Amino acid sequence: MRTVFLEKGFAAASVDELAAAAGLNRPSLYAAFGDKEQLYIHTLRFYGQKSVEGLDAVLAGAGTIEQRLSKVYKLAIDLYTAPPHRPGCMIVGTAAVESPTHPKIAAVANELLVAIEKSLERAFAASDLSREPSPAARARMAGAIMHSIAIRARLGTKAADLRAFAASMVPVICR
Repeated sequence: MRTVFLEKGFAAASVDELAAAAGLNRPSLYAAFGDKEQLYIHTLRFYGQKSVEGLDAVLAGAGTIEQRLSKVYKLAIDLYTAPPHRPGCMIVGTAAVESPTHPKIAAVANELLVAIEKSLERAFAASDLSREPSPAARARMAGAIMHSIAIRARLGTKAADLRAFAASMVPVICR
């Protein structure tokens, strides 16, 4: 279902396409999730939480904060540019578009963005970097770079160019 939402967006994804992706018929899909918005929110929350768990694991791993942040960006770029399509990030690519008219989607997307920044903030707070800028400010900057990578990937920027962009930003964030 994530792939359908990423490729088509929330509005253009048909219930039939979503049911096929889930391996369910329409009545079963509605019985399981309610409506399309609830299905989208479930999908966004499920994959968003998986992403935060992955982020936490990488940031808790070995190496300097620069090495761990570089690994985070590499993994994101690999995910966002995986063939045969370039899906990008569900929060940036589809939830942001729907948020003005779907406040429940906006709320879940915002919760996930906060969780991502908190994960980054914990990593910066535990690092040996200077406290200026603050770990929270570094986390916001690192998150903003992640969003930029997602947008660029969705627009078709080559993975090599995204890696070069990320590599140029890590020293700025960790300076």
